[in-house]
This record gives sequence, structure tokens and C-alpha cells, in this order.
Amino acid sequence: MSGGINSETDESGEIQIGPTSMGMVRIFFRTSSFELPMDFLPEEAEEIAAEILEAADMARQQKGGGKASQKKTAPKPAQKSKSPNEGGHKNGKHRG
Repeated sequence: MSGGINSETDESGEIQIGPTSMGMVRIFFRTSSFELPMDFLPEEAEEIAAEILEAADMARQQKGGGKASQKKTAPKPAQKSKSPNEGGHKNGKHRG
């Protein structure tokens, strides 16, 4: 795999996040070339949400776009968004 978190790409895709019937939280990545379901325990999903919020604050500060967020609670899971970056949580379990 080439690149990394700071490498730009023209690849686009979508991400879906939601609960599974088995009580897990699934993050599902889909691009034109692959699909990747990743299941997490609810506690792991909360850790991921906190990491995303922290990264958003850091990115905002690097960009000079304002104050860091004071809110540290996890938001409701999103249904869809575009262009997931590389990376992922170290505890993710690929179940496909």
C-alpha cells in the first residue's frame, strides 16, 4: 500500500456506520475497487469517535480555523459520508 494519512488520492467512496444485529458497531467502507466491513465493540466505537473528534480539533488548529472544540462527547453515528481517508482503528476486525 502506498501513501498514508497525509497522501492525497483521487479515489472516492462512501462510508456507512451503524449497529449490527449482533450488537456490534460496523463501519463499512466502499469504493469502486473494494468493500471493507469492520466490526467493533460499542466501547471501541466510542474510542474511535473520541479519536475522530480529537483529530478534527487538531486539523482545525493546524488550519488556523478557530478554537478547539470544547465538546468531548461522541456524536450520533453518521449514515453516509464521502471519501474515507486511509487509516483505521487498530482494534478493527475485518469480517467479510
